[in-house]
Amino acid sequence: MTKTESTREAWRALIARAPGRTSAAGVSTVETIRSMSGLEFLRAIADGRLPHPPMSDTLDFFLVEATRGHAVFMGEARHEFYNPIGSVHGGWACTLLDSCMGCAAQSTLAAGQGYTTVELKVNLVRPLSSETGPVRAEGRVVNAGRTIVTAEGRIVGADGKLYAHGTTTCLVLGL
Repeated sequence: MTKTESTREAWRALIARAPGRTSAAGVSTVETIRSMSGLEFLRAIADGRLPHPPMSDTLDFFLVEATRGHAVFMGEARHEFYNPIGSVHGGWACTLLDSCMGCAAQSTLAAGQGYTTVELKVNLVRPLSSETGPVRAEGRVVNAGRTIVTAEGRIVGADGKLYAHGTTTCLVLGL
């Protein structure tokens, strides 16, 4: 087995057993979100203590790690995500990047704060397909200000290849 094949299998196992994947899908109440810091909230989702977003089931990617200023999602593109020209629709990668970068921003927020994405820039540098295997999307905060948080993200395959990268600007809101 090659290193890439070994990494693919390890990543598939990590995705399959991610506690956030096995929790019920749902949306937390505003009161729950308001009562926790952004990092506490994300860790509760990743640990399966709070429901994962329904979108995760639809797009088959899940939050697997959150630390302050950093969030990691993993997933695998499926044939159902193909566009008419035979590759995974760019919107899947954009949504994956929006999620990892936005959650990296959220991880810096205090209890009672939320955010919304106000700008998203994505570069799709290599096509994704159902043959790509699992991918890892890693978001990192570049700057966390009082009202604006900027972050960057990368999607990489088990082979170490970069598939997409991007940046985001998020507006901090009171909940």
